[in-house]
Amino acid sequence: MITDVAGVRVGHWTGERTGVTVILLPPGTVGSGEVRGGAPATRELALLEATRTVAQVDAVVFTGGSAFGLATADGVMRHLAAQSRGVLTRAGPVPIVPAAAIFDLSPGEGERPGAPEGAAAAATAEAGPHLVLGSVGAGRGARVGMWRGADYAVAGGLGSASARVEGATVGALAVVNAVGDVLDREGRVIAGSTAPPDGPAFPEPLADVEHTTLVLVATDALLTKSDCFLLAQTGHHGLARALEPSHTRFDGDLVIAVATGMVEAHLDRLRAAATEVVAEAVRSAVRAD
Repeated sequence: MITDVAGVRVGHWTGERTGVTVILLPPGTVGSGEVRGGAPATRELALLEATRTVAQVDAVVFTGGSAFGLATADGVMRHLAAQSRGVLTRAGPVPIVPAAAIFDLSPGEGERPGAPEGAAAAATAEAGPHLVLGSVGAGRGARVGMWRGADYAVAGGLGSASARVEGATVGALAVVNAVGDVLDREGRVIAGSTAPPDGPAFPEPLADVEHTTLVLVATDALLTKSDCFLLAQTGHHGLARALEPSHTRFDGDLVIAVATGMVEAHLDRLRAAATEVVAEAVRSAVRAD
């Protein structure tokens, strides 16, 4: 689990058809990220670019509700500000909370998580319960296998995995709401479209903003912000291994990578491990009970 990385805590708020997942990070954590999908819904992602000044990350929010759900980060920021977490300014600390959303909206007036739901997930993360996978948190309304038509999609979800690399730990958490199918290590479909095999790919009309896989890679290694950017890039390789197709114009696929700075580790060995850890996190999202 991603919680095998010391100090990383995860909490969910789960509604009927949507949810929020908050990952709280220990003080001193740095991070970066990269979006490769064509249809992202994000907040504070520009700050994570490797050349930007601020390096620290206090929490990460993955949420349902599409762009409406980005308001969940407000509740997480208030939760952290009450603990004096954040970048120090003359007006007080400003928590750094990147957020990203999947599309799981229902027709009509369905649930749209906001600040109260974000705060509830953060409070659950503080309590540090056992991490639950599957149709929970931001994975509640996720689906996969939409590339042959939304009517043939199956449930996605939230997954996690981790590995040890020469004394360091690297973990990943994935919210899988993908256009593509999920593949095992041998390339066999373990969750995907139920359309007839001779059906067309990307039939018209195919909604162009309703799919996304969100990944957080965390390690206890001592890395710079630029190192975290490279680790995030490698995480996308894991998406390509476990999703077919991946990174389409219709996905908002992103990877954020954070490092808590506790252990010396070889960056490229971490990157090699992270590729498979991300792939396994994606697979676990559809295998979880």
